Amino acid sequence: MDYAKSLSLRLAAPVSKCVSASASMTQQLLSSPAPRPRPYRVCNWDRSLRKGIMAHNLAELLRQAQSALLAPGPVSLVLDEDGTVVETEAFFRTLEEGTVLMALSKGQTWAASKTPGYQLSLSRKPPRRIDIACVTFDLYKTNPRDLGCLNVKATLYGTYSMSYDLRCYGAKRLMKEALRWTLFTMQATGHVLLGTSCYMQQLLDAT
Repeated sequence: MDYAKSLSLRLAAPVSKCVSASASMTQQLLSSPAPRPRPYRVCNWDRSLRKGIMAHNLAELLRQAQSALLAPGPVSLVLDEDGTVVETEAFFRTLEEGTVLMALSKGQTWAASKTPGYQLSLSRKPPRRIDIACVTFDLYKTNPRDLGCLNVKATLYGTYSMSYDLRCYGAKRLMKEALRWTLFTMQATGHVLLGTSCYMQQLLDAT
């Protein structure tokens, strides 16, 4: 009787350890936060339609792009700037947030953008015009609750290009940032005035 009881206790110990380890691992998997979706911009083959899309992975982005652009069938994604095909999850993970992608349906091909925008020219002869700068403004949204995002791209002499993303989030967050910058400006102004008054006081004391 005692031998059977001790044997059952010895067998129950490893089982309880396995159960507790499994429960602990399950709890860790459930408590780990889900990956945050990243924002992207997707346009159709002729760039006449652009949509902001949030996606966790490449498969989800393909589904949302097909739905957002009302594509009749499955689409493939390429980089809008150079036409590089995005077909693997590993390459998709290397893309930065806000990357512009082009969705192509069957029979459609990528073509280089003509870079439409407001052009400034200092040439006096129209037939031999030299474009100094070409500026493109792109207004888009990555979340329905956001106020909107503005992308400004400038090309100088047709060779050098630069771009800047101005992201305007929700009204509450925007107001918080505005108040923070106002407070910072007031503090900086106070320090400048205080330093100036101390310097002027030293000059008066010296004279």
